[in-house]
Amino acid sequence: MYDWVVLWEWVELAVRWLHVITGIAWIGSSFYFIALDLGLHRDRALASGADGEEWQVHGGGFYHVQKYLVAPAAMPDGLVWFKWESYATWLSGFAMLVLVYYLGSDLYLIDPEIADLSQAQAISISLASLAFGWIAYDLICKSRFGDDSTRLMIGLYVILVAMAWCYTQVFTGRAALLHLGAFTATIMSANVFFIIMPNQRIVVADLQAGRKPDPKYGKIAKQRSTHNNYLTLPVVFLMMSNHYPLVFATEYNWVIASLVFLMGVTVRHWFNTKHARTGNPHWTWFITALLILLAAWLSTAPMRGLPQEARLGGAALILANAEGFDEVVSIVQGRCSMCHAKEPGYEGIHWPPKDVVLETPEQIAHEARRIYVHSGITHAMPPANVSLMEPAERAAIVEWFRGAGASGISG
Repeated sequence: MYDWVVLWEWVELAVRWLHVITGIAWIGSSFYFIALDLGLHRDRALASGADGEEWQVHGGGFYHVQKYLVAPAAMPDGLVWFKWESYATWLSGFAMLVLVYYLGSDLYLIDPEIADLSQAQAISISLASLAFGWIAYDLICKSRFGDDSTRLMIGLYVILVAMAWCYTQVFTGRAALLHLGAFTATIMSANVFFIIMPNQRIVVADLQAGRKPDPKYGKIAKQRSTHNNYLTLPVVFLMMSNHYPLVFATEYNWVIASLVFLMGVTVRHWFNTKHARTGNPHWTWFITALLILLAAWLSTAPMRGLPQEARLGGAALILANAEGFDEVVSIVQGRCSMCHAKEPGYEGIHWPPKDVVLETPEQIAHEARRIYVHSGITHAMPPANVSLMEPAERAAIVEWFRGAGASGISG
């Protein structure tokens, strides 16, 4: 009975692992070349005519790296192209989008309380938004508006903030932030596929034909590469966010995502400045810390004014005896236990998610903190609110948990 289910789980795991591996390869090579380019010594007269050079040591060996503004006088043999890391990362990420969010749309993509969409409508919106992101971004870059790099970056940020809000108006919070990451990653990978690589091919073709390459192609590719540099860290955060309901399942999730893009800029500015040997801007970490604190504050803003939350340790007995526990047991058993059971009764669920079982009062008390975070102060569970948990029921969970905390839970 479970053979196909087990196989499907392993398919999903294998694709996710592939996505992580290719992402590491892409991000690693991108970070390396950005750091290399910024750190080149350009104050040396090189006999080769190169623009700059750097000596590096790694793995017991020494490396002498030189960069040419356009290309060397003669095309070298065995030229290495860095492109498949980007392509494989996007393709494996899109495969994950299909496996988790398209095929599991009733749980992870569609929330009828946000937008009562059919599966076909939701998937169409998803695909159209990814295509729109690249087309709009590319047109802006090629327009007169894109002639000013600072203005272009601000315009891109405005687009990302607008898309963060738009996604939260049609998808679940989990899917909204994941799609914002996919939206951004699509722009980055398309930069490589449609701009950076074709421009480099033009330069190579000119060299092979004995023509002098036009430096504009390198300039355009450098602009897109810089955008990718500043977008990488926010994409990583957004891809991780689906594991943290205080990020994706809160009222201000789109604002938190907007702050994450700013943090990507501050962190990368520090690294870029250090690599270029032009300073040590520690203030960027202070700004980043403030932005993280602001995001944390926003994650529970709607709950402001309630008693200080409890900290769980060996507190299950106190929680089980706290006022309102019987009501919470009834809520959890009615809204959550169809999935979180030894033998789940919800169609398509064959074992309790994350091995969390919520069938008995003792089990519910033991998992109090998760219940509080995932179903009380956020709407992460039930996913897409498939069991129709009411706002009053979520409030009852919060009141019970925090009431127990006021009674002296510690640990």
